Amino acid sequence: TVGVAIAGLTARQQADDRAPRDVDPMDVALLIPIYNEVPAAVFGNATAMLRDLARRPVPHRYTLFILSDTRDEAIAAQEWQAFERLRAEAPKGMIVHYRRRTMYTDKKVGNLVDWINGWGAAHEAMLVLDADSIMTGRAIERLTSELSADPDAGLIQTFPVLIGADTLFARLQQFSNIAYGWLLAEGLALWARTEGNYWGHNAIIRTRAFATSAGLPRLRRLNGKGDLILSHDFVEAGLLRRAGWRVRFLPRVTGSYEETPGTLIDYALRDRRWCRGNLQHLRLLGTAGLHPVSRFHLLHGAVAYLLSPAWFILLVIWALLGIDSETNVIRYFNEANPLFPDWPPAMSHIDSVVFLVIMYAMLLTPKVTAAALIAARPRATRAFGGYPTFFTAFVVEVALSIAYAPVMMIQQTKAVLRAIFTRSEPWTPQQRSARGYPLLTVVKFHWMETLFGLLLLAGLIAGLVSLWLLPIMASLVLAVPLSALSGVTVTDRLPQGFRMASPHTLREPAIVAQARQARMQIKSQLDAAEVAAE
Repeated sequence: TVGVAIAGLTARQQADDRAPRDVDPMDVALLIPIYNEVPAAVFGNATAMLRDLARRPVPHRYTLFILSDTRDEAIAAQEWQAFERLRAEAPKGMIVHYRRRTMYTDKKVGNLVDWINGWGAAHEAMLVLDADSIMTGRAIERLTSELSADPDAGLIQTFPVLIGADTLFARLQQFSNIAYGWLLAEGLALWARTEGNYWGHNAIIRTRAFATSAGLPRLRRLNGKGDLILSHDFVEAGLLRRAGWRVRFLPRVTGSYEETPGTLIDYALRDRRWCRGNLQHLRLLGTAGLHPVSRFHLLHGAVAYLLSPAWFILLVIWALLGIDSETNVIRYFNEANPLFPDWPPAMSHIDSVVFLVIMYAMLLTPKVTAAALIAARPRATRAFGGYPTFFTAFVVEVALSIAYAPVMMIQQTKAVLRAIFTRSEPWTPQQRSARGYPLLTVVKFHWMETLFGLLLLAGLIAGLVSLWLLPIMASLVLAVPLSALSGVTVTDRLPQGFRMASPHTLREPAIVAQARQARMQIKSQLDAAEVAAE
């Protein structure tokens, strides 16, 4: 991460942000795969995107497809009502289709394959969106023109910016994404070049390239049965590059948005699914013909989760080593075996400080670097509300990130163990609307963190554990209240800095406001239709 941030500094100086000119028109399908989502939210976003596209004199032709895998009949009925409204009110020239699969096979992968087999040949490109994605007409046009101008490109990925954050945890993610994410994105674009990655949404794909080279195999078990590749996007990007197609990442295409989980529990539940899929990538590292950078993307996705159990093991060893040789409970060698050195060696106070500094330096260096670059530019700082507001928000974000990091360490360690020792993970829709959880639910979810925290606390009180573990112990002991706090709505009565204000909370993007208004209108109509039916 530190290396990518350094590359980002170089990229800011070298980037050419000019859009291509004189491009050939393309037929593009806008695809929104959904599964038991809130219809008003999905169709409200679609309404805003179509209207924004219609306001631009674009050379390309666009068709919207809502691809439903919804199993709930009541939700499906609302989807059809919302579709009929959208089709009737769609801007001139904008065609809208709705398809609901009768057989739910292979999740999102199967949903897209079904569309490619049925309709893909009629469209040169497909722009894949998530249920919570929003893209401006300008961003959609820019992606299409980039693909048209680069006949060797098979996929072009944008950098989605987080929106709609109302809770403390969502604001934490949103501020991080906007304040620091751009630096990592710039570095990734410079480093990966034409061997980029795919994040599953807010990306445009050449349909022919995808259909001919990105078909996913099944992962074979020892009993001969096949497993679906869950985190399919990384693999599809690697297969496209193996076939000779360029996979590009354009972090400077503005107007690409998505939402984020509103609470720590929702974030951890989503992480379980991602963890299981990313660990599957370890079984694909030996796939013939993959580009070395594609293999690195697969490895990096898995290692990102494996670092949490590694950190947890180091934490346990650190605690067992005690504060000196007398409190070190790991003594494989002693005076009875003097010919061999003690292993592991006892850590001194200086060793503990160095270990802690290195650990937090890796976490904070990209943040501090990005924050310093923003602070050095008055215009950028004004976008965050000015120096006092930005500095306060930065301190609050760093403090909360440090507080939540040990809790996420335990949750991701559990996710890795679940992926190794269980066969499946419930694939429920992401909780889009922020809501708190009952106290009992929060306690059940975080009992393991609390237990480890109390064990560390007992060791500290007994003088057996280094005082340098105090911050980690405090986070684990307070896991339940921290989790409950994550779902608290951030009100406008708080100072902007404590709200972790960012450009999109201070000045909401126009298309986001339009999508919210369209959602409210569709929801009112659906509610009225439901009342009339009763």
